[in-house]
Amino acid sequence: MTGEAAAGRLWRRWAAPSQPSGLYLLCWFLGTVLLAFLVIPLVALALTQSGASLAGVARMADVRDAITLSLECAFLSAAVAALAGVPLAYGLARTAFPGKGVIAALVDLPLAVPHTVAGIALLMVFGRQGFFGEPLQTVGLKFWGTVAGVVIAMLFVSAPYTVNAARIGFEAVDPRLEKIARTLGLGPWRTFFRVTLPLARRSIMTGVTLTYARSISEFGAVIILVYYPMTAPVKIYELFLRFGLEQSAAAAVLLLIVSLSLFIALRTLAQRGGPIRENR
Repeated sequence: MTGEAAAGRLWRRWAAPSQPSGLYLLCWFLGTVLLAFLVIPLVALALTQSGASLAGVARMADVRDAITLSLECAFLSAAVAALAGVPLAYGLARTAFPGKGVIAALVDLPLAVPHTVAGIALLMVFGRQGFFGEPLQTVGLKFWGTVAGVVIAMLFVSAPYTVNAARIGFEAVDPRLEKIARTLGLGPWRTFFRVTLPLARRSIMTGVTLTYARSISEFGAVIILVYYPMTAPVKIYELFLRFGLEQSAAAAVLLLIVSLSLFIALRTLAQRGGPIRENR
């Protein structure tokens, strides 16, 4: 660093207004209280289990199958959410039309609906006598008691995370960059895939990661629409009803370890390759 650059940095620090330390301390105090509220129950759950109890529940084939099914169906749910949700997010971010606020509210509606209500609503549509379920079963596609039903239930409650995060990412992309790309000869499709989509990549990946994580944890809609094959949350509930807290807590910790490891890995991947910030 040159002497001139160092002097300029010192001047900017000296000239910058003093930080409101009292405000920051209050924010961090209240934030720490909330963080402790979120973390302490999970830590307490994990500390109640020994390595032997975790190994014992991990040897149960039905528990392993339930966790595997949850991970696979959550992946499919996240993939469908990305395939359909990203275009919807781009449309909401780049177009203005009457009723746009209503569509945005409809996207958020599953976040406000109790998940048991969501399961009943899905059963009315995709069940044996549902609006789509009855005609689709004639061609061999059914959603009750199948993996397809698990994916549908997960998708309903988790898709808003992908749409909202992607919309925020697209809104953050300066439209002038797209116009410049068009003036340089790129068509709308190439502009989208070579300019807009890469710039919004971090937000999209964050939304897909949240959709994946939320899908793994879904219980209410899945147990009403499908119940069997059992996902991990449904299996943990069954263990609680049959054997009490001991086995269900061990299975819960095992699921927590697996899902948390995947979530951290996906969040780390999502944060890579973000937009380059100018050094000031």
